[in-house]
Amino acid sequence: MFELTWIQLFILALASFRLTHLIVYDDITWALRSPFLVVSYVTHENGTVIREIEIKGTGIRRWMGMLLSCHWCTGIWCAMLVTALYCYVPASFPLLLMLAVAGIAALIEQYLLQILG
Repeated sequence: MFELTWIQLFILALASFRLTHLIVYDDITWALRSPFLVVSYVTHENGTVIREIEIKGTGIRRWMGMLLSCHWCTGIWCAMLVTALYCYVPASFPLLLMLAVAGIAALIEQYLLQILG
């Protein structure tokens, strides 16, 4: 078994958060999701925009669509990947650190959008 400091755990958590968001929401990974689901945005009368998802296909294709549309589901797999990389491929730490820094930047951006409107 290995020892994990609180800062290492924090870095892994942020890396997992950012990787999950990258896979489930970011436009740059749309090619990964497009075979499995269709995403549309509907603006309601009150101005709120709702993200609607239609999952394609049946069987494994449908399962992948369900996985890729759910940040909770994808987050589990991303956490396993990040943890495995950290434990078994120590040279991956700079990549995990980069994801963690990007995760912090994303959280700061969301916070500022909430405050500044």
